[in-house]
Amino acid sequence: MNPLILSSLLLVALPIGFLTWSILSVDRKSRTATVDILTRGRQNAEAPEKSSSDLLSAIGYRLTPTAYVRKLDRLLSLAGRPVAWPLGRILAAKPVLGLLGAALGLLISTSSPAPLIKLVGLFVLFLGYFIPDLMLYSKGMERQKAMQLELANTLDQMLIAVEAGLGFEGAMARAGENGKGPLAEELVRTLQDMQVGRSRRESYLALAERTNLPELRSFVQAIVQADTYGIAISRVLRVQAKVMRVKRRQRAEEKAMKLPVSILFPLLFFIFPVLFIAILGPAVINAITTFSGQ
Repeated sequence: MNPLILSSLLLVALPIGFLTWSILSVDRKSRTATVDILTRGRQNAEAPEKSSSDLLSAIGYRLTPTAYVRKLDRLLSLAGRPVAWPLGRILAAKPVLGLLGAALGLLISTSSPAPLIKLVGLFVLFLGYFIPDLMLYSKGMERQKAMQLELANTLDQMLIAVEAGLGFEGAMARAGENGKGPLAEELVRTLQDMQVGRSRRESYLALAERTNLPELRSFVQAIVQADTYGIAISRVLRVQAKVMRVKRRQRAEEKAMKLPVSILFPLLFFIFPVLFIAILGPAVINAITTFSGQ
């Protein structure tokens, strides 16, 4: 099969899959029902009619193993549980995208008997089904990196607030109000858990479970121990803030040490050949002309 035709099919299939996922991830009916209930203040809200997305969600729940559903729920938790991507909507989109990928993969596989084309068709089939997983994983990784960068500065703000006379929850609320990233959202959510009656220990442990950062987990563990044994929270915050600054500096040094290795391959394969051609090219041409007797 012509590589140009194959690349054209892939460029057509990927936007169609993304457009399908975007359409399925918009939950307009649930949003409208929620706003209507909140504005009217009804005690008993009528159940919305079942739509095609609800039917696809039920099919997705039946077709997906329980362990895999828990894995998707974990990915959603790491991604911050976006409003447009509920678990039911993801389970509804996966069979649809899988069928689209299967159709496109079958079309590619039947276009040529070459084994490579068969492998490309199989890859497109699996790609269509696992597009939501890849998107959730990418969003979760970006969110965790953003939280890792904000952690040291947030702890410094909380330490200053505690030393100024605020309590730990007040310092957490101040850091959540002043911050704009995912870490500030998690702090606000932790305070909301406490306000609805959840214990402080459970709220702190839930904060650690919603993230995948070892630094944040160690900070939560230190706060839980300080709350259990009555240790001064300012001392714990001071030590944790110092540790986070040291780890941030170590990560920067690690990235700086990896930079020469990352530059090595582009240097060898893209920059050095061009330099050799520019520098040695005229000399080689002159040598060929001289030895050829022209």
